Amino acid sequence: MSRPTSSSPLLPRAAGVFPGPGLLWRTGALIAAAGVIAGAFGAHGLQKRKGITPENLHAWQTASNYAVYNGLALLLVSLHPRFALHRFAGPAIAVGGAVFSGSIMALVLARDQFKWMGPITPIGGSIMIAGYIALAF
Repeated sequence: MSRPTSSSPLLPRAAGVFPGPGLLWRTGALIAAAGVIAGAFGAHGLQKRKGITPENLHAWQTASNYAVYNGLALLLVSLHPRFALHRFAGPAIAVGGAVFSGSIMALVLARDQFKWMGPITPIGGSIMIAGYIALAF
């Protein structure tokens, strides 16, 4: 096994450079974990709530799946020598994915209180997609 160097993706980068590979790694791990937790809640606890429909359960599953996908993507991005240094892709995937999944979950849990989040979901999705597209350049 080789010894880690300053260019290793999981080591912090120079001060003042954001985001670092370590931050992307931790963010990805937390987002993936949140997605798994949300999926488990959706499968076992959400359906017991009053007013939850099959459409709500499907939306929740979609949101939790995307959280896991985005978390795993951030883990991979953090390990890539080029993309771990990308200033836009990782943050866009993290923020866009969190807004996308979070707004869907908020709408499922409390539609009346979070009606304003309906138009926010596609904005989060667009930011997330832009992050993935940025990886191509």
